[in-house]
Amino acid sequence: MGHHHGHDHSHTHDGKLSFAVFINILLTVVQIIGGLVSGSLSLIADALHNLSDAGAILIAIVARKIARKPANSNMTYGFKRAEIIGALINSTTLIIVGFYLIYEAISKYFNPEPINGWIVVWIATIALVIDAVTAWLTYRSGVKNNLNLKAVFIHNMSDAFASIVVIVAGTLIILYQWYFVDIIATIAISMYVIYHGLSLAKQTIKILMQAVPDDIDIDELCTVIESITSVKKVNHIHVWQLDDNKKFLEAHVTLEIDQIDNGIAQIKKILVNQYGIDHSTIERYIDNQESLDSCYHP
Repeated sequence: MGHHHGHDHSHTHDGKLSFAVFINILLTVVQIIGGLVSGSLSLIADALHNLSDAGAILIAIVARKIARKPANSNMTYGFKRAEIIGALINSTTLIIVGFYLIYEAISKYFNPEPINGWIVVWIATIALVIDAVTAWLTYRSGVKNNLNLKAVFIHNMSDAFASIVVIVAGTLIILYQWYFVDIIATIAISMYVIYHGLSLAKQTIKILMQAVPDDIDIDELCTVIESITSVKKVNHIHVWQLDDNKKFLEAHVTLEIDQIDNGIAQIKKILVNQYGIDHSTIERYIDNQESLDSCYHP
């Protein structure tokens, strides 16, 4: 029963995300029209960011559906990394959109146009409300333990930030006719988007490259395991993540001949309780049976 409940819960989240896609596409159309009518590049920048939001959510939905597929004889780990790949695609999109907007801002600097500040402010205010709703829907879908949804949430939050910047820029244009603020706002939005895109890309690439998780110091882990009385040496150790939550370990462990089972049990207890590693493969060796290489010798 528990399995089916979780499955239904996931579909409920997918429904929220699908609604978020719809309102983001609708908002994009409104912002592009408003940007063209008002002459505001920052509003068009926000529109493109919203469009990337919609794309990000669609990718997240597809990735979640793929990730729920069970493991089979060909994909023995299952399809969990589909969500990590989705997060990488989304982070790459953020970076591309950010650089494109900088290019457009520089182009507009050399070809300035008058801007209708009131249109900018009203549409950006509507956008801010929709961005906040979208961010809330994404957050409710399980951001904390899902890098794929975290990518979408960053899209949403950066878009909300972008809308605030556009509102400020529009207000300054209304009050002081500072049209250059529109270009500054566009570049500020772009830099914010690029920063978060790079940060997220780094996290996803580390998982795909099977790097040691950030919260684990492998030297400390070796020291802790070797502090067990029956353990003589740990080597050929590898620790990696399958997705945001599942950590794996494999290692060669040299133990006292009369303490093998007890030693392995203690190691597994430490791995689960102290490091959150509940998938471990330990190859056992009797003391003096093998050369004692470095802890993480390949």
